[in-house]
Amino acid sequence: MTYRLTIRAKLFFSHLLAILLVSGSIGSYFYLSAADSLMRGIQERLQSNAAIISRAVDAQELREIKGAADVARPAYQRNLELLRNFCRMNTDIAYLYVMRREGERVLFVIDSDETNRQALPGKEYDKVVPTLLKGFTGVSVDERIDSDEWGFFLSGYAPLRNGTGEYLVGIDMRADEVQAKYRQLRISGIISLTTSILLALLFGWWLARRFVQPIRLFIDRCDAIAKGRLEEKISIHTHDEMDQLIAAFNGMLTSLSTAEREKREAYDSLLKARDELEIRVRQRTTDLKEVNERLNREIAERLRFEKALKEAALTDPLTGLPNRRTMADYLQRELTRSKRCNTPLTVLMIDLDFFKMVNDEHGHDEGDAVLIETGRRIKELIRGQDLLARWGGEEFVILLPETPSAGGTVVAEKIRGRIAGEAYTTSGATLCLTVSIGVATLVEGQHPDELIKAADTALYQAKRRGRNRVEVAD
Repeated sequence: MTYRLTIRAKLFFSHLLAILLVSGSIGSYFYLSAADSLMRGIQERLQSNAAIISRAVDAQELREIKGAADVARPAYQRNLELLRNFCRMNTDIAYLYVMRREGERVLFVIDSDETNRQALPGKEYDKVVPTLLKGFTGVSVDERIDSDEWGFFLSGYAPLRNGTGEYLVGIDMRADEVQAKYRQLRISGIISLTTSILLALLFGWWLARRFVQPIRLFIDRCDAIAKGRLEEKISIHTHDEMDQLIAAFNGMLTSLSTAEREKREAYDSLLKARDELEIRVRQRTTDLKEVNERLNREIAERLRFEKALKEAALTDPLTGLPNRRTMADYLQRELTRSKRCNTPLTVLMIDLDFFKMVNDEHGHDEGDAVLIETGRRIKELIRGQDLLARWGGEEFVILLPETPSAGGTVVAEKIRGRIAGEAYTTSGATLCLTVSIGVATLVEGQHPDELIKAADTALYQAKRRGRNRVEVAD
């Protein structure tokens, strides 16, 4: 179900609501500001009085006052009279009292009440509030006014001099005058709000009536245009912006034919623009397709470059064999697999004997050719599952998975015999070279570096014992 509101009703209620919101917001702001100012004033007075009185009372004199029997002590009588004099000099103060904290309990020490309801020393205070507890270590004031059968009060607290967090002085200040001012503020706010509502009703009714009258004339003339009577114009004057609307409406009647012609021209222009846009879209699509193809080619080229770069990082550029990094990764994986499957794993460390003489006497190009040929010969003597890598300089490393020490020694002897028994033919001379080989087999608990070190130690032993030989690590 939908409810239909006239423009007059909408204008009336909208202006009424706007005025109510503005007046209500302003009134609330001034009321809250005044209330907050009153509260801050009395709280500041409480803080000041509490700080002054707390300096006048020494907690050291009160430490022996713990029960009702201690009221006869001179210290009790002297400080009680001091608190009562403060109350007599300041009519805003209703009560002054000193309290002591023992663990979670709060006990009275002195109460300035001069009636028979005076709290004696040692009486427990059963209405402990957070602001009171804060008063043992610093000045604190209640956030709101409390009331009882004697009137309205606001309390403040401050630690006593030499109290060490155990003693405080409390002040109950009369707040009846502040409460009365609160009532006056509320009454003033209600009167102001009522006056605003009456003025809003009167102004909304007048404005809605003045605005709706020209609208009704517009409705009548629009009906006349719909029936073909274009000569009927609006002749009312409102002496505001509505006069401009009326003049525009009357001019519209004269311009209808011109507007229709311009509309047709605009429609033709739109069709032409649409055709041009379709041509541009097709051209743009073709351009985007070419750009996409070029990007695909660039991506493919980049992938090929990245693949070549990866292979260069894992391959020795001279011999084409895996490099030291690749061997280290492969050795780590094979060592893990060997431990998991309980299979043997052997490493051969190979070094060309007196290779430096080849570089010195025949040049580095001949030395590079010897290294390439050595890698080729060794690779022909190992299995497909074995891995041959150039370790560095004239050193090569062979990883033999699932091969015990004896099998590794056999392979090492084959390699040594092949290198020593077949001369190297270079562009400058025929060279006869030998190799020294160290053999090491994985033992339980051994790390990859330790296995390589064992093979290197065996290689060093082969060098020491005359070269062109195979030595097995202990």
